Amino acid sequence: MSATGSSGRLTIQEIAKLYADGQRIAMLTAYDYPTARILDAAGIPMLLVGDSLGEVILGYESTVRVSMDEMLHHTKAVVRGTERALVVADMPFLSYETPDLARENAGRFLREAGAQAVKVEGGVRSARNIEAIVRAGIPVMGHIGWTPQAKLGMGGKVRVQGRTREAAQRLLSDAVAVQEAGAFAVVLELVPEQLAAAITERLHIPTIGIGAGAGCSGQVQVVTDLLGLGAFVPRHARPYAHLRETILEAARAYAADVAAGTFPGPAETTRMDDAVLEEALGHGALDRASAAPFPIPLDRDL
Repeated sequence: MSATGSSGRLTIQEIAKLYADGQRIAMLTAYDYPTARILDAAGIPMLLVGDSLGEVILGYESTVRVSMDEMLHHTKAVVRGTERALVVADMPFLSYETPDLARENAGRFLREAGAQAVKVEGGVRSARNIEAIVRAGIPVMGHIGWTPQAKLGMGGKVRVQGRTREAAQRLLSDAVAVQEAGAFAVVLELVPEQLAAAITERLHIPTIGIGAGAGCSGQVQVVTDLLGLGAFVPRHARPYAHLRETILEAARAYAADVAAGTFPGPAETTRMDDAVLEEALGHGALDRASAAPFPIPLDRDL
């Protein structure tokens, strides 16, 4: 979908137009080429190559294990699979701790992977690094509330942020800091819906909620939660399909057919001309003639 009806990939200006027009913005994570193609064809305006890939794709116990090289690899695949969606790449743990480092690594996502924007966790603590990236001409999406890369520093247990007066005030300050640093949007993760709505009302950039209620400007889900691929679905997610069960049934049916000898069948099998096969196996007329008592010797036999 496009706010202007123009062809080509969406821009942050077109995302801003959707926001200004009051259209709620759908965003999903994507980690690979085939999934990105499908989500792009579905008209999802923004795709996030989240560092959540560490847990849901690579099997790490935490997002902090994800490297720049891994993020670049997956971002390239998603970019190749899209034509319309604005692709946002997550900056991994310790890749944006100083303005210079943040600018350099954000630039790699655009230059090497073809992303159109990056996402940075943290509010007040990350504001100067966000500003450095934006000043380099690179669009930035902020991320406040529950920030998975800081999981250990936040107590180690996933929990809703901003429930107390002091915590709520810190989140309000974080949101304003991200906006003033030049971000074009901000993710609000695991924030009480009233607080998320209040933040949304006070900002002039879109808020993208995940576990933050319906009052945000848009929503993002992890695609494996959307598709029902995991064994566990978070409370804030809604599966729109149940592909884990579908894949299990398909794999079991395939294994049973192989064991029974019914796969492959005629529909999945190619045959050749039997006469050609006879010749290839040395059973043809010419082969029988060459087996005469005194065959003409080959050069190697002389």
